Amino acid sequence: MTNVGVKDASKDFTVVLGGPGTVAAAVFTQSRFAGPSVLLSREHLDGTNRAVVVVSKNANVATGEEGMANAREVTAGVAARLGLDAREVLLASTGVIGRQYPMDRIRAGIAALPGHLPGTDAEDVARGIMTTDTVHKVSECGIDGSGARVVGVAKGVGMIEPDMATMIALVFTDAAVAADELDAQFRRAISTTLNCVSVDTDTSTSDTAVVLASGAAGPVDAGAFGRALHSVLLDLTRRIARDGEGAETLIEVTVDGARDAAQARTVAKAIVNSPLVKTAVHGADPNWGRVAMAVGKCSQYDDIDQERVVIRFGAQEVYPSRVDDAGLARLSDYMRGDEVLIHVTLGTGTEAATVWGCDLTDGYVRINADYTT
Repeated sequence: MTNVGVKDASKDFTVVLGGPGTVAAAVFTQSRFAGPSVLLSREHLDGTNRAVVVVSKNANVATGEEGMANAREVTAGVAARLGLDAREVLLASTGVIGRQYPMDRIRAGIAALPGHLPGTDAEDVARGIMTTDTVHKVSECGIDGSGARVVGVAKGVGMIEPDMATMIALVFTDAAVAADELDAQFRRAISTTLNCVSVDTDTSTSDTAVVLASGAAGPVDAGAFGRALHSVLLDLTRRIARDGEGAETLIEVTVDGARDAAQARTVAKAIVNSPLVKTAVHGADPNWGRVAMAVGKCSQYDDIDQERVVIRFGAQEVYPSRVDDAGLARLSDYMRGDEVLIHVTLGTGTEAATVWGCDLTDGYVRINADYTT
């Protein structure tokens, strides 16, 4: 990672390279305003990709033909420095929308890249991809029965309501995994982790999640690999929610007793995304009526009957059983912690889903009101 002057003096240009034989999988935003980095990476992705470039603090979105030409120049330039074909390079970009890359600075930065990348520290990668994050996000898990590992990094604290993954997530493993298996495992893990986090209900134009498998540690058990991959992505998901812009409290919402996973997730997202629920958590106010409201507005589900719904804060049932004043005071103390669990049982079936988010504070308003000014 290095600084090429994309916006300020912080690290803003990161390149990660896998060894020969590396295979890749990736998922991207479904936004209709997807930027050139997403469009080009979709074009390049074929399972044999070895390198990822991340440009931080400039999304290069809504930049037209010039923006796409610049994205192609970045991947081609990095490929030339590393002795790769341009199609082996994926590109992710995050930051302000509607601004062209400062190509003179980026060209100079690419020209200064060494032919052999010396660093192997995931923490450096995590720091290099940050924008408004307050902390860098790294997670690691060993793969049972082998010496192989899964290591992941992520960035993203706002514009988080994924329709695939999160803003930027990079995952690396030295396990030998076939490209089609890697893709299937990655998508399966993302469906219950990164696709279940929300900060502000806004889907980024630049969401990109990439996994690279070098194969250096040899074959591993598929189940063990899947568990390690899920563990890393779940940890990154929680870190993203906890670091939401202005956030002070991590909110975890579990909905069970649902007719299917889709119903459980929809209701859980309605709760975690509700500004009224978020502000109640911020104020340590155990106002369970706001949770009931969020469940009730999922009116597309005519099998949800308020007489069968159960609402809990932590382990304490608040509906239909009522809590006295002393109990509400205890719940308020509980909600002053750094993590709050809201648990709803629908009574429509046996499926469940868990999602993660954060409280809504005046800090979120201030950060986003002043973002480009």
